[in-house]
Amino acid sequence: MSETPELQPVESSTRDLESLVGAWLTVPDAAGRLGVPLSRVRQLIADREVLAARIGDRRVVAIPAKFFGETGPRPELRGTFTVLADGGMNDDEIIEWLHTPDETLPVEGAPIDAMLAGHKTEVRRRAQELAF
Repeated sequence: MSETPELQPVESSTRDLESLVGAWLTVPDAAGRLGVPLSRVRQLIADREVLAARIGDRRVVAIPAKFFGETGPRPELRGTFTVLADGGMNDDEIIEWLHTPDETLPVEGAPIDAMLAGHKTEVRRRAQELAF
């Protein structure tokens, strides 16, 4: 007779990340928005063009909505993902850093908001300082 595995509680840090980011797209939602197959969205995640996290009670894979523009992944993010990952951050930490408000940025909001407002160089500089 096999034992039933115990359910693991969802960590509060995951819930905090969910609320910090706010708007998420599941893989099917992202595929629908972009008009591409699910496999293409999974490939975007595998290629690190976007980052994803497991969210919700069902722990579904989801991508922060701000990682997408009208036609696909925002190209300015990939280099920042790489810099932060090279500095030792995991995907959840990178998502958190990009969405955490920072009063010292040239625009109000988080690093992701500054990047979307055209301040990629400033955000990337800060990522490099943090990473090394």
